[in-house]
Amino acid sequence: MFENFSHFLSVLLQGVPPTVIATLCGIALCIVLSFTAGLGMLAPWRWVRVIARSYVEVWRGTSEVVQLFWIFFAVPLLVGFELLPLWAGVLVLGLNHGAYGGEIVRGAVQAVPKEQYECAVALSFSRVQRMRRVILPQAVVEMIPPFNNLFIQLLKSSALLSLIFVHDITYQGREVLEPNFTGQTALIYLLMLALYLVLAVLVTMVMRVLERRAAAAVGREPVEPSKALGRVEGGAI
Repeated sequence: MFENFSHFLSVLLQGVPPTVIATLCGIALCIVLSFTAGLGMLAPWRWVRVIARSYVEVWRGTSEVVQLFWIFFAVPLLVGFELLPLWAGVLVLGLNHGAYGGEIVRGAVQAVPKEQYECAVALSFSRVQRMRRVILPQAVVEMIPPFNNLFIQLLKSSALLSLIFVHDITYQGREVLEPNFTGQTALIYLLMLALYLVLAVLVTMVMRVLERRAAAAVGREPVEPSKALGRVEGGAI
């Protein structure tokens, strides 16, 4: 079963760069859209809230596969301009997960205690200053754990890019290896799972570092998972 292990791993590793590029670029676009949509849903202007809410509901409520096919296959027929497969995938990953991220941002901002708003008003901060210097630094600490989950989900969704011929990990396994080694499908998919797991762990490690730094910036300490579990079992929560 393992006689082709090194060959399988070598072929699958060729799909790691496209997977990483799609994930990182998708995360960057996701962050921008998450804050834009999340803050837009809290804007004092109704038309801004309507646009932000419409974006969130449309992209969160429709199939990611259909979105991918629409942007890659249908849009070029309408506008006469075709995106490269990788960048079409990045666009869909960012737009889709940015809709979910918008709700994370909105919820975290609204979770900041009202006393913080009142203190900022008492200091004569403008609306922008209140958001930038008081509200967002505290809200970001609450956003990071759910964003960690969202980014891992984005990483896993990057496997859909194999449907539009991006040579990522999934494409290398399904289209390059599996047809030629049908008797070793289990090993091929096991290696694919392992590679995605390694990438997911790396994302989590980075997000944990960011969580600690964000908490330290506002004078807080993140609760370690072991301590949080102990508090729950002890009845403190």
